[in-house]
Amino acid sequence: MARHDLEDGKDTEMEEINDAAPSQTDSTIEKVSVTPATPPAPVADGGVRAWLQVAGSFLVFSNLWGFVFAFGSFQSFYTLDYLPAESASDIAWIGTIGTGLLIFVGILSGPLFDLGYFRSMLIIGGVGETLAMFLLSLCLLYLPGLALVGRSFKKHRSMAMAITTCGAPTGGIIYTLLFQQLIGKLGFAWTVRTMAFFMLGTYAISFPLQLWGASNLGDLASGTKRKMFDPTALRDLPFWSYSFANFFIFTGYMVPFIYLGAYGQTELGLTQTQSLNVLIAAQAASIAGRLIAGYTASKVGVMIPWITAAISSGVFCIAWIGIKSESSLIAFACLFGAFSGPLIPLPPAVFSLVCPDQTVFGARLGMAQAIGSVASLLGAPIAGALLGKGGGRDSYLGLQLFSGLVMIFGGCQLIVLYMLLLRKREVGKLI
Repeated sequence: MARHDLEDGKDTEMEEINDAAPSQTDSTIEKVSVTPATPPAPVADGGVRAWLQVAGSFLVFSNLWGFVFAFGSFQSFYTLDYLPAESASDIAWIGTIGTGLLIFVGILSGPLFDLGYFRSMLIIGGVGETLAMFLLSLCLLYLPGLALVGRSFKKHRSMAMAITTCGAPTGGIIYTLLFQQLIGKLGFAWTVRTMAFFMLGTYAISFPLQLWGASNLGDLASGTKRKMFDPTALRDLPFWSYSFANFFIFTGYMVPFIYLGAYGQTELGLTQTQSLNVLIAAQAASIAGRLIAGYTASKVGVMIPWITAAISSGVFCIAWIGIKSESSLIAFACLFGAFSGPLIPLPPAVFSLVCPDQTVFGARLGMAQAIGSVASLLGAPIAGALLGKGGGRDSYLGLQLFSGLVMIFGGCQLIVLYMLLLRKREVGKLI
C-alpha cells in the first residue's frame, strides 16, 4: 500500500475490490475482511483552534512528565539529605510508581476519551494533581492529551505531537529550577506547595486553551461496545514486537534522569546547584531532540529516527562509564537528552500500523501501555539495586551497563518491528 494512501486514510484495498468486481453481491463483498490502515480522519486538519489545543496540551505535559523529569532533583535530595538511611533503590520507587501509574491508567483513560469524557478527565486530573500531588491523578491526562492533538492534525501530526511532548522537559526544567532555588530558602514542605501553586496556574491556562470552542471532543465509539482486552493481540507478532521494544527501552529510559544528580554530587564532588544544572541541560537538550525528530519523522517516517534514538541512547548510557569531570557529564547529559527525547512522541505515531483494525485499536494500545508501565515501574529501582556500596565511579558501573544494554536491546527489537511491518502490513519503507 502506498504511503500517500496511508496518510490520506484511504481504504485502497476495498476500492480495488469494488472496482474489479462491481457486479458482486453484497454477501460476496461481506466475506472480504479489510480494515483501515490509519485512525479515522481528524475533524479538522490544523487551524488556530488545533494549535491552541497543542499549546494547552503542552502545558498539561509540563505538569505530567515535567514532574517526572524533575524527580532526579528529589532523588538526590532524598538520598543525601532527607532520607539518608534509605537505599537509592527504595527511594527510586517513589518516582517510578508515579511514572508507572501515569502510563498504566491510560488503559482506562483512552476509552473514556473515545467516549467523550475528555473535559471531565482534564478537570478531575488537573485539580486532583494540584491539590494533592497525588500520583494517580497524573494518569487521567497522559494518553487523552496525545489523542486530542492527534485528532486535530493530519498533515502536521508528527510535528504537533513533538511540540506537545516538549512540555515534558520544559516542565522538568521549571520544576527543577523551582526546587533548586527554593529548597534552601523555604524548606521541603513549602517548596512542594509552591510547585502545586504553579500547577494550579498552568492548568487554569490550559483548560480554556483545550476546551474553548472545541468541536473534536465528542464520542468516537458511536454506540459500539469498547474492549478493554483483545485476546487476538496475543497472536499478533507486530504487537508483541512493539510492546517488547518499548518495555526494554523504558526500562532504561528514566535511569539517567533520576540518578545523574546524585552521581554528580557523590562521584564527581559537584554541589547541589551544579548537579541540578546537569539535569536541566539534559532536559533542555530533550526539547531540541523531540523537535528535530518530529520534523525528521515527517520527511522519512517514524521508524528510522525511532531506532536511531533508542540505540544511540543506550550507547550513551554505556559511555557514561567514562565520565570523569563536570564538563564531560554535561556533554553526556546533553547527548542523552537529545537522543532520548524522541522516545516519547514517536511510538504513538506508528501504532496505527501496528494495529490497523480500529475496532480493537484502543484495547491494544492500552495493553501495550500496560506492558510499558511495568518497565517504567521497575527500571530505576533495579538500577538502584545495582549501585555498589564502596563509593567511587565503579559503584555506578552496574547501573550504567544495565540502562545502556536494555535500551540497545529495545532498539534492536525495533529493527525487528520495522521488518515485520514491511512484511505483514504491506506499507512503504518510509514508515
